[in-house]
Amino acid sequence: MESATIKIGKRGTLVIPSQIRQSYGLEDGDLISVEGRQEGILLRPVVTLPVEKYSLEDKARFLLANTVTEDDHAWAIAEVRRMGLDPEAFADQPFPTRP
Repeated sequence: MESATIKIGKRGTLVIPSQIRQSYGLEDGDLISVEGRQEGILLRPVVTLPVEKYSLEDKARFLLANTVTEDDHAWAIAEVRRMGLDPEAFADQPFPTRP
């Protein structure tokens, strides 16, 4: 494990030495979690993932296009109706692909 002594700057800023940043793949703008522990302060990189939001219509297409058995399909039709949509409106419509 690498270690370094650094100085706390104005407004509490810390500069993580470049060798340590490179070792952990940290880049400008990355998020770091700061956690106070009994033994000291723990800094950890935060992993963020984009979240896709789907419309009710997208969800209905997904449900209907991914059934395997007749029971699955009947369940999907009931779920689409519970969402307030007409399952017939999505007949033969593929689920949209995301770029």
